[in-house]
Amino acid sequence: MLIAFNKPFNVLCQFTDRSEPPRRTLAEFGLPPRVYAAGRLDYDSEGLLLLTDDGALANRLTDPRHKQPKTYWVQVEGTPTDEQLDRLRRGVALNDGPTRPARVEPLEPVPTLWPRDPPVRFRKSVPDAWLSMTITEGRNRQVRRMTAAVGLPTLRLVRVAMGDTRLGDLAPGAWRAL
Repeated sequence: MLIAFNKPFNVLCQFTDRSEPPRRTLAEFGLPPRVYAAGRLDYDSEGLLLLTDDGALANRLTDPRHKQPKTYWVQVEGTPTDEQLDRLRRGVALNDGPTRPARVEPLEPVPTLWPRDPPVRFRKSVPDAWLSMTITEGRNRQVRRMTAAVGLPTLRLVRVAMGDTRLGDLAPGAWRAL
């Protein structure tokens, strides 16, 4: 079984949480029993999360050796320059080593997404922009660290595709069997 789920902002990619107070988890979304997240999506990120009951499939979807592309729509603070975009495209040096090159393009027009709760902070004096960014790794907070490394802090991060599976019009908190 393979499920596409639109993970809302501030939801953990697991079914339990031992923190006090407990955070929101996948348990509240009526997912089928015995499925688990194939990979991670940070607590403060949104979008496509694949879940499966098949361990071998989960490994194929998430193991970096398979170089499964993951595409994100990234709202960044600032107006990206050609130099910043080229640095992301070539790969960025992070404290845990250089990243693989990323496919990066400005998103124009700005994507139409569901409202986020709480909303992204808005500052009249600081412009923002949206990028489409595809990576083939899955390091911890990688996209956020890459954009920060080139001077474009991430404000909002939405995964829209993993491999051939796209989020499409799936609403936050909704899921579909694939």
